[in-house]
Amino acid sequence: MEPLLALFVEWWWIGPAAAGAGTVGWVGVRRSRRRALAAGVTSTGDRAVRAWASRPMGKSAARRLEVDAAVLDLQMARNAVTRGRADVKVADAEVVRAQAERAASRVSSDAVSAARARLVDAQRDLRAAVAEVRARRAGLKAAKAMLPAIRTGSAPLPVARLLAEHDAILARWMAYETDPALAIDYPAMSDPRSPLLADFLRAHERAQWVRPASVQTRLAPADYLAYRDAVRRTAHAFDDAERAARGGTPTSGENGDAWSRVASDLAETAQRALTRSVESMGRAAARGWAERGAKRAARTPSRTDAPSSRTEGPPPPASDGTPWPPPARDRPHPPRP
Repeated sequence: MEPLLALFVEWWWIGPAAAGAGTVGWVGVRRSRRRALAAGVTSTGDRAVRAWASRPMGKSAARRLEVDAAVLDLQMARNAVTRGRADVKVADAEVVRAQAERAASRVSSDAVSAARARLVDAQRDLRAAVAEVRARRAGLKAAKAMLPAIRTGSAPLPVARLLAEHDAILARWMAYETDPALAIDYPAMSDPRSPLLADFLRAHERAQWVRPASVQTRLAPADYLAYRDAVRRTAHAFDDAERAARGGTPTSGENGDAWSRVASDLAETAQRALTRSVESMGRAAARGWAERGAKRAARTPSRTDAPSSRTEGPPPPASDGTPWPPPARDRPHPPRP
């Protein structure tokens, strides 16, 4: 027992020294790993997140991306309605407070008028938010209606469709930049000093910033909504610039009224839903006619296999080559009695 105690007294410092060396070594390894990470990545967790985001999107997620984005869009529209109702209540309370202070001669009538104006603005914003919820519901129904066609492959993926729409806008713009005849006829479409063209260029820069690298790029529903809205703003800005350059009247731009944006979204959603409904009806009708024709062909025997009930052939034609009996339209009228 005494030798063991003497050994412990002699070598007691080995345990704490080993623990301290291990701690120092772990801290050094962690610092070296942080320095070895790529720029902008501060931890291995961030690197894992980036590695997950770099993986291609699965087929099921790519097909349901528009539906998931429409659900998120509807949820945000409902949250906007909730905030709008709260703003209306606050504005109404401000009107009551301003009227009470006016009755006590503490404020002037201008304060009451300003409070009422804020209440009217809040009510208008609430109506616009409610209309936005209706538009988002229609968009969700249209996305769900398009999902079977996407699954069968008869319709493109949502990201592929957005990329095609964006490329079509860029092709229309590049036509004014590369065609000398269009550049001479419509110089405003190639003049960056034009306010409407400047709005289009800003919207185009935003759309290019949020544009995915390819169809297989992994996108969250919020990222898809950002790119979709950017493409829509780019299309509206280009239409306004083109209409003004060709002598028309531009519509409200990005800073327009909320009602105009809701009306535009409703029109686009209705047009997209109508197109999809017509395509679905056409495919269903073609499939029904094909099945009906197949059943009729299977039920009706061919003419070559059917037994002939006639024992004699058709009468020979006349000597002059005319058929007999002649057609009804060529027969002479019967003689009158």
